[in-house]
Amino acid sequence: MFNFGIEHEVAFVDRVGNFVDFSRAKFADFNQIIEALPEYADDYLHLHMGDAGIRKKRWYIEGFERYSESEQFVECVPKGIEIRTTIHSSIQDTITELNESFSLLCDVASKFGLSPVLISYNPYQSKYEPQPPLNAFEISELQAYPDEQTVNIYMVSYGPDLNISMADLPVERVIEIGQKLTYYSPYIVSFSYSSPFYEGALWEGLSVRTFIRTGKRAATRVFVAEQEQLISSIPALTKIARLPAEVGRIEFKACDSCDDFSIYAGILALLKGLVLDTTLPGRATVPDAALHQLSAQEAFDHEEIFGAATEVIHAAEVALNNNSDPDVELLAPLKSFLEKRETPAHQLVRAYKNLGSIEKALMQTYLKLDS
Repeated sequence: MFNFGIEHEVAFVDRVGNFVDFSRAKFADFNQIIEALPEYADDYLHLHMGDAGIRKKRWYIEGFERYSESEQFVECVPKGIEIRTTIHSSIQDTITELNESFSLLCDVASKFGLSPVLISYNPYQSKYEPQPPLNAFEISELQAYPDEQTVNIYMVSYGPDLNISMADLPVERVIEIGQKLTYYSPYIVSFSYSSPFYEGALWEGLSVRTFIRTGKRAATRVFVAEQEQLISSIPALTKIARLPAEVGRIEFKACDSCDDFSIYAGILALLKGLVLDTTLPGRATVPDAALHQLSAQEAFDHEEIFGAATEVIHAAEVALNNNSDPDVELLAPLKSFLEKRETPAHQLVRAYKNLGSIEKALMQTYLKLDS
């Protein structure tokens, strides 16, 4: 039996269209939204709550937590709000909950003058520099976790974690699946691209987020139960589970954010098919940065990316059909992108060229979910 979950990061603009990031917003600006959203008593069984008290709900402020020299939590510098679904045994139930949580977030945020926009890399800020500079304790904490040393990238990028697990798989098999998804990541992520802007202008590709982050941050993360099950790699493929529900979970972390949640459904179905597939041979412990960068710039216009993405979709489709799995129908949006050789970023670029500004282009996103 499969289980699924989604963590979806949301960026915002204010009433006049200003992009609201760490340069404009304080923790309190987003926290008033979180405080007005409901809390569900049993979510702690599904969701990691953390030590700082920020992650108590399905919604929480995504940002960079700051600590004093005496190791006390001081503040969280915000970049946006993350929505987390609880664990579901079906993709459709996962998407339904995400839609419900997103709708609640939009209703509450609108009361405070904020509207969600789709973007996967800050269109104006190319990096984040902590102010005040990191102290000795913070530096030591970041040095203990190589992925966390990329906070300058993390704070300007937005993307989902698409979570999948299968009951009772041995840890060696789960890690192998993580390596498989890492290998095929340059082709999987192409279906999600949504970051064609950089430093206030149109970028030369489709996903500046993928171009900059891949190789520095993980494409896939596998949660294991024991220290001896960890594999040493930078970025880390494996991580110790923080609660029992995480053991055996595979997080696919490389996609850009999507404002059409049927694309998430399609990618989860693709991941499911790749778990079931026995034909594709590729395995990698760390992502191929150069291949991701090629994909980020050209996507399906590049014959190698197009051909491999077609092969991956076909393998997943066959595996799902062989298991008489109705989730094969969820691949439809991805197959449409292949047929058109397009990505969601192409829509953003067209909106930018038609409307003449990044702000106006961003404000055209998420409209499908409102209709």
